[in-house]
Amino acid sequence: MGLKSYRELDVWQKAVEMVIGAYRLGAKFPSDQKFGLTGQLQRAAVSVPANIAEGYGRSHRGDYLRHLSITRGSLAEVETLLTIAVRLGFVAREETIVIWDLCQDIGKMLNRLIQSLEEPAKRNTPNPRPGTRDPRPGTRYP
Repeated sequence: MGLKSYRELDVWQKAVEMVIGAYRLGAKFPSDQKFGLTGQLQRAAVSVPANIAEGYGRSHRGDYLRHLSITRGSLAEVETLLTIAVRLGFVAREETIVIWDLCQDIGKMLNRLIQSLEEPAKRNTPNPRPGTRDPRPGTRYP
């Protein structure tokens, strides 16, 4: 039996944990960063579970994959913002480790989810002869 909701996805649940950690960490940033790095970190973090949920709710697998791709981008943004916060001295590196580790786990889970969604599409796609172009628009082969 399949999942009834995106809330059953382990990756979504872990992403929500990461958001909570990002908000708590952001609260330690200087108050003048409320509309700067703090807000950016919070928006990027919220984007991760939000895009997982939005993609899950779409009717087409391609839409879901596109949202998961956006999710990976937001996850990379969170990692970058954590690095910047540490380098600016807003928080100690040790304070970011839990969130960083969650980001790494979420990234691995996203990659597996994306692979699982791409595999059925690949099985149903005819494999063109080497050296020929695929006639479908937007599809490139080496």
